[in-house]
Amino acid sequence: MSQSSNQPNRLNEGGRIDRSRRLTFTFNGKRYQGYAGDTLASALLANGVDIVNRSFKYSRARGIVAAGAEEPNALVQLGSSEAAQVPNVRATQQALFDGLVARSTNGWPNVQRDAMSLVGKLGGRFMPPGFYYKTFMAPASMWMTYEKFIRKGAGLGRSPMESDPDTYDHLNQHCDLLVIGAGPAGLAAALTAARGGALVILCDEQEELGGSLLDSRELLDHQPAAQWVQRVVEELAGLDNVTLLPRTTANGYHDHHFVTLHERRTEHLGETAPLVDGVRPSRSRMHRVRAGQVLLATGAHERPLVYAGNDVPGNLLAGAVSTYIRRYGVVPGNKLVLSTSNDHAYRAALDWDDAGREVVAIVDARQAPDGELVEQARARGIRIIEGAAVIEAKGGSRVSGARVATIDAQAFKVTGQAETLACDTIASSGGYSPVIHLASHTGARPTWNDEILGFVPSLVKGVHAAGSARGIHDLAEGLADGVARACEALAALGRTAQAIALPQVDARREGKACALYQVPHEKPTLRAPKQFVDLQNDVTAAAIELATREGFESIEHVKRYTAMGFGTDQGKLGNINGMAIAARCLNRSIPEVGTTVFRPNYTPVTFGAIAGRHCRDLFDPERYTALHQWHVENGAEFEDVGQWKRPWYFPKSVNGKQETMHEAVARECLAVREKVGILDASTLGKIDIQGPDAREFLSRIYTNKWEKLAVGKCRYGLMCRDDGMLMDDGTTSCLGENHFLMTTTTGGAAGVMEWLELWHQTEWPELDVTFTSVTDHWATMTVTGPEARKLLAEITDIDLDRDSFKFMDWREGRVADVPARVFRISFTGELAYEINVQANYALHVWKTLFKHGEKYGLTPYGTETMHVLRAEKGFIIAGQESDGSVTPEDLGMQWAVGYDKPYSWVGKRALSRSDTRRADRKQLVGLKPKDPAVVLEEGAQIVFDPDHAIPMPMVGHVTSSYYSPTLKSGFALAVVKGGHSRMGETVYLPMADGKTHAAEIVSPIFVDPKGERQHV
Repeated sequence: MSQSSNQPNRLNEGGRIDRSRRLTFTFNGKRYQGYAGDTLASALLANGVDIVNRSFKYSRARGIVAAGAEEPNALVQLGSSEAAQVPNVRATQQALFDGLVARSTNGWPNVQRDAMSLVGKLGGRFMPPGFYYKTFMAPASMWMTYEKFIRKGAGLGRSPMESDPDTYDHLNQHCDLLVIGAGPAGLAAALTAARGGALVILCDEQEELGGSLLDSRELLDHQPAAQWVQRVVEELAGLDNVTLLPRTTANGYHDHHFVTLHERRTEHLGETAPLVDGVRPSRSRMHRVRAGQVLLATGAHERPLVYAGNDVPGNLLAGAVSTYIRRYGVVPGNKLVLSTSNDHAYRAALDWDDAGREVVAIVDARQAPDGELVEQARARGIRIIEGAAVIEAKGGSRVSGARVATIDAQAFKVTGQAETLACDTIASSGGYSPVIHLASHTGARPTWNDEILGFVPSLVKGVHAAGSARGIHDLAEGLADGVARACEALAALGRTAQAIALPQVDARREGKACALYQVPHEKPTLRAPKQFVDLQNDVTAAAIELATREGFESIEHVKRYTAMGFGTDQGKLGNINGMAIAARCLNRSIPEVGTTVFRPNYTPVTFGAIAGRHCRDLFDPERYTALHQWHVENGAEFEDVGQWKRPWYFPKSVNGKQETMHEAVARECLAVREKVGILDASTLGKIDIQGPDAREFLSRIYTNKWEKLAVGKCRYGLMCRDDGMLMDDGTTSCLGENHFLMTTTTGGAAGVMEWLELWHQTEWPELDVTFTSVTDHWATMTVTGPEARKLLAEITDIDLDRDSFKFMDWREGRVADVPARVFRISFTGELAYEINVQANYALHVWKTLFKHGEKYGLTPYGTETMHVLRAEKGFIIAGQESDGSVTPEDLGMQWAVGYDKPYSWVGKRALSRSDTRRADRKQLVGLKPKDPAVVLEEGAQIVFDPDHAIPMPMVGHVTSSYYSPTLKSGFALAVVKGGHSRMGETVYLPMADGKTHAAEIVSPIFVDPKGERQHV
């Protein structure tokens, strides 16, 4: 084949690119050309670009090694503008588009001549693993300075400094079978399941579905493999029960077959999403898939051999060489040396030869290899050097030669004289490692398989692996395995699937591979030129050997000490080789050493896709009640409570002057105490709880008892964390024998809901109970004050007589002709009714109340007045009177704790600890300032002795403090050490301005201590 004139490594024919669509792109400031269908990596190789980056630690020149997600070196920065910057994109996974702008993430002043490379060359041997721990720890005060330079020197791209112009989204999906990987096994599995009527999602990280078949030399039914792929994909695309997701990476496998899929929707079209019919689609999407069964057809990664100089540009994986030639029409060099331990890698040499380039030699670590591909190479006259390996690559910015010698792999030594072969490309293959990352996310430890010289996944229930993902590399067997595993998955779902007719694949005889991970050198590993195991993190064989010498025997410790498998690489190329080296150094087998734990994400996921639409205004959405517009129209000032906008106070204009907050709150407080007020309490959390075991669950989650609460009754409850500290409070009402409505604090609603689900799902799954958040379903209006009964009686059919409708009862009826639940609950200490109606009818009921309430002086009040009124009654607010260190007893609420319940409850054990029983714990009290005009500062620290030398012993603090128009003085709630036994004592509050306020410890109940008003 001839080469393209303007792209020196491009063939004039072959590959899956579209030569009629020429694309221009820029890399490191220089313009190049490629074709539609190229990746950035293939286009760079076509243009003869050797150095694409500088390495992480030593700043060594690095070139492209692989052709897919396993690429360790070609991490680039994309974007022509500041807003479009995207760091650390793999060039092998970035589709080429016209106008693409990319640059290397490391290298100063440029990637060709990097000043930091001098540090790597001259000081590399002084930078062993953990060198910065050993070198930069003294003086300790300088570490922050050292860290800045270390981070600047490492460099892996940068984040944009301007807002992202694109949008991202999430999509929740369900399916019967999720097939991850659209290679031969994945396509066969998806087709089998689809024809069986299952709902199927098929995803693959590549631009096209087909996997290894897109560049295969194999024939299916005597035709190129790509033709079979096309037929299958077309059939699947035409089925309603199938969703095809190319350019989609399964990046995380979570519990219960919940898998996150990252779809790159428009990243192949431009640096920002283009307009389509006037609409800009999302740039990428996170699919959150809950699958009935999952089939992993994730394939295998080819392992490179570890030899000296294996990081010099021009060192590639053998499979990548074939991919670039057959899929992209790119030959990444002129003279090839292939170093291999298996038959399959021979196709790289055959493809190279087919492209009209010189194969200098195939260096095979095995003695007398005799597979079919080996015979084809011999028939072409290609030199095969047996029982040998490339022990060292020569060259600086590009491979210039390969030193080859015979070796004894088992004894780990060079056995013959080295020969130098002139070449510009070295391809290597040490075998294939099944991609076990997703299976490992489930917590299942992989198992070593000596037959394939790799780990295979251990699978949890409902997960299946097929093809190369479980070590079946033969094409015919892989296709059959995909069908078999799909039938197995459908059977688990109760479905029957018929095995599909598979294409004919000519049998191919392959010789047995030999175990070769690190290639020996004439010099010991610690003295030899650097032999890289993890190219992305600059981890060498010497580093691993040194780690074992320093006492790191666990592979997890070796990983952390050396950084092997860290970051975006996740051990795709280097982990098996690193484990093998550690095993050799420790005189153990690879299974004994084991493997490291793989974690999500499999490949990097943009923060945009993770956030989806939950950004800008939707990052922390503002929530409004059904009455919000009325509040706005009536001049309310608002405060943020959780995500809700709640009316803070309602200032009026008096004689042309706007009331201050103090004036408005005083007016609203007196209206409630003397007449009647109304509060929009819709934001209170509401959780509907149902089930035969609902009572028992409530008794376990609350501190008090619930077994005997009658239908129509309400009860106040305290909820503690498992450390015995108060986390939330509220009332729960019995709507039916097995039906309850729990209310929570506004800010704590989501946390309480999560808390209930956590304990139910993880600790008490045997309890038959369900929880539903109904906060938004119901609007709540609190009518409170001496005139509340008269007002409500005018618009309801409910009997409000004090003996028929008692305090802490609830009734169902109609209010303003709207079905309603009315609860006689008070947070003010006054006669009060909480009216709950379906939220859409709230405004009608609210306006009706005001129409009838005018003669009673009905006054709207906000959260500030609510705080004053409840504090006057000594009612707590969780998170204000409690701060995560307060127990129910500290609050004087022993009456709400049921120690004699027949079973344990959350917090019971902790409340029996000696620490929680101390008499000198901080306890809730009231504070009455000696000067009635003083309003103490919330958070102010309390001392017993104002004359004590600084630092003074702090004995408590103010939790709530207000001016009371009812008391005509300031008052406060506080927690004070041993406060319950200090009634009548004087405490002091030193202030920052030098003043000291004196206050008397009193009961926290300032108004109506007997509670008579709420019982009228």
